[in-house]
Amino acid sequence: MGLILVLIVGLVAGIFSGIVGTGASIMLVPVLATIYGPKAAVPIMAVAAVMANLSRILAWWRTVDWRAFAAYSITAGPAAFLGARTLLILPARAVDFTIGLFLLSMIPLRHLLAKRMIRLTLWHMALAGAVIGFLTGIVVSTGPISVPVFLGYGLVKGAFLATEGASSLVIYVVKVLTFGSSGALPLDLLLKGLITGAAIMAGTFIAKPFVLRLAPETFRVIMDGLMLICGLTMIWNAVMAS
Repeated sequence: MGLILVLIVGLVAGIFSGIVGTGASIMLVPVLATIYGPKAAVPIMAVAAVMANLSRILAWWRTVDWRAFAAYSITAGPAAFLGARTLLILPARAVDFTIGLFLLSMIPLRHLLAKRMIRLTLWHMALAGAVIGFLTGIVVSTGPISVPVFLGYGLVKGAFLATEGASSLVIYVVKVLTFGSSGALPLDLLLKGLITGAAIMAGTFIAKPFVLRLAPETFRVIMDGLMLICGLTMIWNAVMAS
């Protein structure tokens, strides 16, 4: 039953993230943490995120902005390694609290970034990659931050989805390799991640025809609601575990 729930949520998350560019991890992490535990949820989601971002690249391959991708990824990759190594030494309950507090903090921070965001340069993208890469290594997903960064560079619609997906792919590949080399990604977690990722990929391709139809304000409301619900869920899991 747990696997069926993961597949259903993964498909829905893939459709949602395929439209707005983020949200799959926010929807799936509480489910994975509840079924498999918070420490297992992170490497499972890392594997699934590799497949999810790969599907976004395949769906929008011709629109990738390779300059923005290179500037962002050159710092995001090493930073993600440091973040993943930091995560491995944290206790499970601290992981739940960290993820939950992070998601809740993203609600006001996202509004602040959106309000003050100016047109970003390649140097800004490199700086953002370092910060977001490290945070993603620890807290599973930073889509609510990376979304305004790539939009602030001037990317929209397919170009945004493809370039943000390609950049995120680098981060999650680094995370998977780091977990694997540290013994934190045994075969059973790898298989669970692949199954979860397959559901997300299916949802991504289902979402492609609808990617231009979502109003920006609808996206903002949905993201705030998801971050609030999922953040509170993660904190609740940590409190109950104590």
